[in-house]
Amino acid sequence: MPAGKWEHAPDFGFTSRCIADLRRRFGRNLWISVDVCLCSYTEHGHCGLLDIEREHIDNGRSVTELARAACEYAAAGADCVAPSDMMDGRIGAIRRALDGSDLERTLILSYAAKFHSCFYGPFRHAADSAPRSGPEDRASYQIDPARPTDALQSALRDEAEGADILMVKPGLPYLDVLARLTERIARPWAVYEVSGEYAAVEALASQGLVNAARAHVELWTAFTRAGATMIISYGARHARRWLAEAQT
Repeated sequence: MPAGKWEHAPDFGFTSRCIADLRRRFGRNLWISVDVCLCSYTEHGHCGLLDIEREHIDNGRSVTELARAACEYAAAGADCVAPSDMMDGRIGAIRRALDGSDLERTLILSYAAKFHSCFYGPFRHAADSAPRSGPEDRASYQIDPARPTDALQSALRDEAEGADILMVKPGLPYLDVLARLTERIARPWAVYEVSGEYAAVEALASQGLVNAARAHVELWTAFTRAGATMIISYGARHARRWLAEAQT
């Protein structure tokens, strides 16, 4: 079993300590949003816990652990928890758990329309979270790229369960979905420029085929044009400089 991974009852202490350290260092000058998932904790790499036979995801147990993680992160100082697992009913469970722990001001950013995409590859490699046992991939709980109506149903469900912000992930292949959802559901919308999208631009730039700053800003412009009010990108630390460069 890889070091630091568990088959049952993950330990969220390391992440909680990091959140608390950030809060002490920056006070209220930093808005902290924390991904909530189990894939980087479980030795099998899935976003939820497997059943005893290791044949499928145990949705109920998974949701319980996700709600526990969200409460620990919020208590440590997170302003927002962002469940990315795509388990059924997890938004409602997290909302109830937060409210019941006097953490009702904590926002929930739901990965409401998270597609079963090949563009997550670089992250999965870095986090050692590619599925290794049980179901062969995440197709049973992430959205089929050919079924945009499922994205709408998922987003409507998460809105009804108490999500404050909704997300489409990945970004570029699903601009049409983002545009339709932002017109249909009056919530703040985020979009994720995922690791594969980011790495693709960087690979082109490394060969001298595009200007990295301009290419990333062009993608971010497309996300905004499609309705996003928040963009999550691996290039966030460069955003101020890239935006300035793109205007010159």
